[in-house]
Amino acid sequence: MTIQSDVYTIILLTVILSVGIILLSKKIDRTDPLAEPKGIILPVILGVQTVYNSVRSNVGSKTADVLTPYIIVLWVYIFTANTCSLFGLSSPTANLSVTLLLAFITWVLIQITELKYGGFKAYMHSFIEPLAVMLPMNIIGKFSTMASMSLRLFGNILCGSIMMQLIYNACQIASTKIANMFTSTESAFNFLAPVVAPLLHAYFDLFAGFVQTLVFVTLTMVLIGNDMPEEIKD
Repeated sequence: MTIQSDVYTIILLTVILSVGIILLSKKIDRTDPLAEPKGIILPVILGVQTVYNSVRSNVGSKTADVLTPYIIVLWVYIFTANTCSLFGLSSPTANLSVTLLLAFITWVLIQITELKYGGFKAYMHSFIEPLAVMLPMNIIGKFSTMASMSLRLFGNILCGSIMMQLIYNACQIASTKIANMFTSTESAFNFLAPVVAPLLHAYFDLFAGFVQTLVFVTLTMVLIGNDMPEEIKD
């Protein structure tokens, strides 16, 4: 049985993030709550507060206390996975298995929210609204959120990886042709890549990676919030 190379990157990224979060958590626990935050603690606190405020505006304070840790993990994991190609690693989010699992967790949370605030009877009745003949379409619609979220993230990150590979190949060909103007060689050093690639990496990896993380996280908060009564969000 052949193991995909992405599996090793997924395991490595998970271990690094887990160890980093544990060490950071211990550091925060040792920090004096009355002292002014310094070092890495300051951006972490600001980041957590920003995420919490965003979650609270969509689902209310009570649910935000429970949902915020999941949203923070999504932010950290997806953005890191989207940008780890900068370090020569394959992006885990360019693997459909990873994005499908993340979307499945969000989908489960949406279903739990619907059942909790709408009740089992209303949940089952939604499959035949407005007419019973809509049952097949409603079933498809119930799962379409999971499919669209996973495919959107997967497709955009995979597309960026393919584009960067094509750019590196083009730079290799161009470098060889330029080198052949001075000496005969079958494959010259790819000296054009360090000139062309950094700006494109900034777009395809950093910018696109941030945008896709923002889209996935925002959809998670909004879709969960849409199934909650307005009085619960106050």
